[in-house]
Amino acid sequence: MAKHHPLEDLEKACAESGLDMADEQFARLMDSRDPLRAFRDEFHYPKMSDVLNTDLSLVDPSADCVYFCGNSLGLCPKKTKEYMDVQIDKWAKMGVQGHTNGELPWAWCDECLEEDMTKIVGCNREEISIMNGLTVNLHLLLISFYRPTKDRYKILCESKAFPSDHYAFESQSKLHGFNPEDVMICVEPREGEYTIRTEDILAVIEREGDKIAVVCFAGVQYYTGQLFDIPTITKAGQAKGCYVGWDLAHAAGNVPLYLHDWNVDFACWCSYKYLCASAGGLAGLFIHEKHRSNDFPKLLGWWGHDLSSRFVMDNNMDLIPGARGYRVSNTPGFLCVPLKASLEIFSKTSMEELRKKSLLLTGYLEALIRRSYQRPVGQKVEDDGMSVYIDIFTPHDPQQRGAQLSLAFNVCIEELFKELEKRGVVCDKRLPRVIRISPSPMYCSFLDVHRFMGYLRDALSAAKASLGHLNTQKV
Repeated sequence: MAKHHPLEDLEKACAESGLDMADEQFARLMDSRDPLRAFRDEFHYPKMSDVLNTDLSLVDPSADCVYFCGNSLGLCPKKTKEYMDVQIDKWAKMGVQGHTNGELPWAWCDECLEEDMTKIVGCNREEISIMNGLTVNLHLLLISFYRPTKDRYKILCESKAFPSDHYAFESQSKLHGFNPEDVMICVEPREGEYTIRTEDILAVIEREGDKIAVVCFAGVQYYTGQLFDIPTITKAGQAKGCYVGWDLAHAAGNVPLYLHDWNVDFACWCSYKYLCASAGGLAGLFIHEKHRSNDFPKLLGWWGHDLSSRFVMDNNMDLIPGARGYRVSNTPGFLCVPLKASLEIFSKTSMEELRKKSLLLTGYLEALIRRSYQRPVGQKVEDDGMSVYIDIFTPHDPQQRGAQLSLAFNVCIEELFKELEKRGVVCDKRLPRVIRISPSPMYCSFLDVHRFMGYLRDALSAAKASLGHLNTQKV
């Protein structure tokens, strides 16, 4: 049976309304039908006049910019400042007593947010902890789960893993006296393809599994936007005796996750991308309840000591079972504030509802790009010196992607990125060829997508005209 694609819903809406998909009125129609449209008003959405590098002669300064960079930093919830003022006022008036009083008592402020976070990643409360930054948490987890032996010592990950993950794997292997080149198995896409097939990952696990200590992939691959098949890969790795963990930096708040039900061993994620909890915001850590009372090696700190006896100060560790026991230092109370503001908004809907909109929104963007810029079958980058083409690195199958399309151009992306910035489009580039476009369903609209397509058209024309040639750089 063929998989349902959001394009079918979009085409149905076109047929029923008599509108063309590229018409502005169609975008407005889709926005009017969006049950989540009111959430945009709960965020500060930047204006054209406020974002840097915008040429205000090309746009309406009072209009909203096109913010398609939730995959890097989510927008600021409007409640953040109000909640931050409460904490500053508490500090000013109470001093140290703020640790145990008022909203978000600093001594357990992270625990106040756990229940809402469980709904984002799909787990039980005792399976998570809100703490540190993502890579710190990854290291803490690897100390426990990467315990190499002479026979089982390898780490399986994707090629082009995010640099922090790659460096963490390298450094952990060195700490155990191994050569990273011998330890790391980096799965590559097939020749001529951009993403990694699940079947190829499973084949490596089947072939090398007896030597693999840890399988650790990104939930959503940052460069291509590919959503990996987390439950299938987890089951396959564990069947070969491997621990399986996930970096969910680009997945948390983006796609529905069911870490407990998927039997994932461990996971970590940040909160500043789709979760909108401020730059460098607090990260999360997950350990499945089956490892709740583990005796794995771990780094210990005072904040992993049970609160009931923490202040006895007798230096006899009363370790909290599960994820909270991995806390090393007290949680920075002020960093809980933006996360509280964001999670309150998320709690008004569900990841399943956000996913429904995301599929339509990203599908709409994909449809418009393919209509205008799809390369003819068999056409190579260097075959045509005049036409502009866009290759979409992100899978066409909506079940294999989140709220991101990674676009590759035969126009120099350095120049194109500048031209997009001039028109108030906030996105990001990843060399050598990709510009990442991420219409976050929490606050982005179909009209944003329609406006982006107009700005993209103008930016492509300007970039090509300024350079006088096309870019033929490979992936």
